[in-house]
Amino acid sequence: MGVAHAVSTARAPGAALRRLAGALGIRWVDVIATAVVMVAFELNVVVGGGYGAKPLNAEAYVFGAVLVLPILLRRKWPLGVLIACSVLLLAFYIFDRRNVSPAPLLSLPVYDAAVAGYLAVAIAIPAVFMAIGLFVVDDSTHEGIASLLSEFLLGIAVLGLAILLGEVVRGRRALAAETADRLRLASEERDAEAARLVAEERLRIARDLHDTVAHSMATITVQAGSALHLLGRRDQGPGGRDENLRDALTAIRETSKGALGEMRSTLGQLRQARSGEPAGTRTAGLDRLPALCDAVIAAGAPVTVSVEGDERPLPTAVDQAAYRILQESLTNVLRHAGPDARAIICLRYEPAALAIRVTDDGPGLAPAQPGGPADQPGSGHGLIGMAERATALGGEVSAGQRAEGGFEVRARLPVGADGAGG
Repeated sequence: MGVAHAVSTARAPGAALRRLAGALGIRWVDVIATAVVMVAFELNVVVGGGYGAKPLNAEAYVFGAVLVLPILLRRKWPLGVLIACSVLLLAFYIFDRRNVSPAPLLSLPVYDAAVAGYLAVAIAIPAVFMAIGLFVVDDSTHEGIASLLSEFLLGIAVLGLAILLGEVVRGRRALAAETADRLRLASEERDAEAARLVAEERLRIARDLHDTVAHSMATITVQAGSALHLLGRRDQGPGGRDENLRDALTAIRETSKGALGEMRSTLGQLRQARSGEPAGTRTAGLDRLPALCDAVIAAGAPVTVSVEGDERPLPTAVDQAAYRILQESLTNVLRHAGPDARAIICLRYEPAALAIRVTDDGPGLAPAQPGGPADQPGSGHGLIGMAERATALGGEVSAGQRAEGGFEVRARLPVGADGAGG
């Protein structure tokens, strides 16, 4: 227990230092760079002297080390570091008056300032130091201009190279940022163009559906209503052929009216500029299942529906997909199972899914004919559509002949553990 406490106590200062370094933007590379600059400047202090300089002592070394410490903060405050190092260097010249070059100390801060965009300051500060140094050395030693330039040439070259390199790096970073912005804008323009093309295609499909299918459905509805009106003027007792015809026409009229309503709803969705259902618009769901069964029964195929589990509201997408799967399954029964076939629907509400099973006792679908039309028995277009609807929700659909005869469609649609309605 005592050892663990000691280890924890020893680690606490280290963790605090790491947090402080992170807050100040200090990285390991900054510590290394500061150490390198410190060594270079201390070597300059050792060889530097000059007129009126104090003797080389511990104070000079400590003062020289303190001058370099602001470089630790070079990433967070590049301009502030350059100014702080310049002020400390000026104080070093005033109080110690050692003949040291400013290049070892100012090269890295000057580079950082140029990269950050402070080019004028990065040029002005070294220029001022060099001008003052030339004046002071000339005044104290009275050397010739050639001798003075030879002494200062290396420092001027180093500082000039730091400024030039910083400006080049800044320019390359700006170019990279501009290129990234252009690529982003180009990507946004491509997305906008793709969205525009999709919207135009949606409108084209809506117009085509309105001009063909919707018009035909409206005509069917009107003609069925007219036939019922004419049939009602004839006097024939109930139960005869006219009564059966009346039931068939009524089923045609109601089915076509429902299909026309759904078609108009779909057209409204296609005309929306953005994806998703518009407010107040909803396609058919399981609430329409009784009407669907009545229409199939009127068309001549008895339908039985059973529900297992606790019936509950379903998410909108699942509700609509379930209805469409049942609609296609019953349509297949009418088209392919024969006139005497019976359909059985079983809906099982599981905790996290809705299971659907539709069976019939007809002869089943004929084998698929390659390249056959969509309405050819066994062409499988309806089965493909059911599978696509289920897959879009993360579910699955299977269909095939039953061993005891007839055809069976099974579907399982995930609804989530809570089964919340959409």
